[in-house]
Amino acid sequence: MVSAINIAGRLVGPGHPCFIVAEVGVNHNGEVGKARQLIDVAVRAGADAVKFQTFTAESLATLNAPKAAYQRQTTGEVESQFEMLRRLELSPRVHRELMSYCHDQKILFMSTPFDQSSADMLEGLGVPAFKVPSSEIPNVSLLAHLARKGKPMIISTGMSWLGEVELAVRTVYDSGNREVALLHCVSNYPANPADVNLRAMQTMAAAFKVPVGFSDHTVGIEAALAAVALGACIIEKHITLDRRLPGPDHRSSLQPDELTMLVSGIRKVELVLGSGCKKPAASEAEVATVARKSIVAAKDIPGGSKLSSEMLALKRPGTGLPPTMCSILVGRIAKHDIPVGTMLTFDMIA
Repeated sequence: MVSAINIAGRLVGPGHPCFIVAEVGVNHNGEVGKARQLIDVAVRAGADAVKFQTFTAESLATLNAPKAAYQRQTTGEVESQFEMLRRLELSPRVHRELMSYCHDQKILFMSTPFDQSSADMLEGLGVPAFKVPSSEIPNVSLLAHLARKGKPMIISTGMSWLGEVELAVRTVYDSGNREVALLHCVSNYPANPADVNLRAMQTMAAAFKVPVGFSDHTVGIEAALAAVALGACIIEKHITLDRRLPGPDHRSSLQPDELTMLVSGIRKVELVLGSGCKKPAASEAEVATVARKSIVAAKDIPGGSKLSSEMLALKRPGTGLPPTMCSILVGRIAKHDIPVGTMLTFDMIA
């Protein structure tokens, strides 16, 4: 059985509402005002948490580290990855300010640490959980460092083979932490729908018996909704104020109205999934009486006659004896005359 994890008193796992994370990431463009606006967007849409990224350029990249192709497309060739990251850093003071703002707006503040110092700073702020980015799956020292803090860990698995995920999970477990959830992910921005492979979520759920979800980098909301239908317990999606803004991740992010549509869509998917028990819905009762059929006399049936199948017909409404009882009536005796079209009842039959 898959056990739920507990994030700030909220159970996240099978049988519980999907935990929806609106990822600001670096879409604040280094501006506190934009970060606050994006928190407001997440709150209005009904997301459960809003997530940032915590790093310093010095700890994350070398001076000559290349950009990914999508980053070159969105931020140009001139600026280095180091320079781009430097622009997008958030100071500890800003982290505290944004976390306080989230508290006031009654939404959970989360962030992704990319190094041990960043993790320590977030722990000092009292974050309810740690999000591990796909890039750090092989970074077992960071995984162990995070695990020893005893907080729930949501681990993205983009770019990873199942064996790499297994090593990450085992590292966390060996460090004394069993509060783990895994997110399937395709680390491209935007991700090609043909690459998404949502069934990998089910593979990880079966392999590791932990809650699974989907960190969605596709354009639109369809993939995320499909993931919920397949059992995703967590959905993470980037958000932006405007996809036309400069920056590496805006073009693969949802704008405010789209985030609202996603949250509403997830809640509707949860409703339609139901309990799995095959039974009539209460709302079908009235339709059943109109649409189903009952046993009626196909012709005038004289009293004392032995009923034959030719004497019986099936017609609406479904308020009388059901068609499944025809075989029981054949061979029985009519107690009295039964006019054609009469709905049969047991008190007419001997």
